[in-house]
Amino acid sequence: MTYRITLLPGDGIGPEITNATVRVLEATGIKFEWDVYTVGESAISKYGTPLPDETINSIRKNKVALKGPVTTPIGQGFRSVNVALRKNLDLYACLRPCKSYKGVATTLYKDIDIVIVRENTEDLYIGIEFAKGTPEANHLYEFITKHFSGYLRKDAGYSIKTISEFGARRIVKFAFDYARKYKRQKVTVVTKANIMKYTDGLFLTIARQVAGEYPDIVFEEKLVDALSMQLVKEPRAFDVLVMPNLYGDIISDLCAGLIGGLGLAPGANIGDGAAIFEPTHGSAPKYTGMNKVNPMAQMLSAVLMLRHLGEEKAADRMENAIAAVIAEGKNVTYDLRKNRNEPSVGTSQVADAVIKAMG
Repeated sequence: MTYRITLLPGDGIGPEITNATVRVLEATGIKFEWDVYTVGESAISKYGTPLPDETINSIRKNKVALKGPVTTPIGQGFRSVNVALRKNLDLYACLRPCKSYKGVATTLYKDIDIVIVRENTEDLYIGIEFAKGTPEANHLYEFITKHFSGYLRKDAGYSIKTISEFGARRIVKFAFDYARKYKRQKVTVVTKANIMKYTDGLFLTIARQVAGEYPDIVFEEKLVDALSMQLVKEPRAFDVLVMPNLYGDIISDLCAGLIGGLGLAPGANIGDGAAIFEPTHGSAPKYTGMNKVNPMAQMLSAVLMLRHLGEEKAADRMENAIAAVIAEGKNVTYDLRKNRNEPSVGTSQVADAVIKAMG
């Protein structure tokens, strides 16, 4: 079988780490056909927009995309190309596993295996904002002061937080289904429901309902501030974490720090009709073309893609090869060195080493 995949190399370091990842994917023996499209800053000159319709149509047709990080140009219509992609394709579930690998010198922790499930389409990231002094902001000021007895400053900007029953239910169900499929033991719902009772409180209420449908999986509740402290003290106490959009963005970076950095943090954005696999980190334009950055987050995102396609054996083989390269420690990039004076290799050399480790 041949898989037709939309390939979005991205901006900055994106093409380099994507090329390295494609080489490793093809070395697994799985057959791919790549539909290559542009997105982000690199799409401006050709299409006049950072998110061309042709790109979205290709993802809808193929249903799976492998994407490098992108740079969102200032003043080009989108606050974030990534957010726009998620909205256009309704990629409501952001999956960010954080797993420690033997040999990583840049972490104090061992045996961490946490999966963050982040709601992707609601919360403060929905993009409903009003700048200070605009007619809309003034109208909100009048409405809120009329109906709310607390003190509100008139020189304020506004960001609207929305959480729906529909959105909460499907993301919590996604987390429990993922836990059951991969034989995880526990799902922790993360909110600030003690303060934001009508948004986070709704999310928590729905999570409790959904948890009742999965008696085989342990369910617990944590406030996001308490979770942050407990992750630093004992991260091994957690398994699958499910939470609204903003908390998911922050906590996934915290957990990436626990395992050695963003260079080892893969990601996936998944909906009912399509899925995009991409690293958690950004495009790092200052390193463009230098063959320097760590491609492993992109490679591990491709491992998630293989699992999504049902190619579990190839996924295990690729992940085990990445783990072996990290454990050996000879062919890793600068960010995985404990001492900056130690020798390191470049992006393409990491790919060579992973391919060799796969045999």
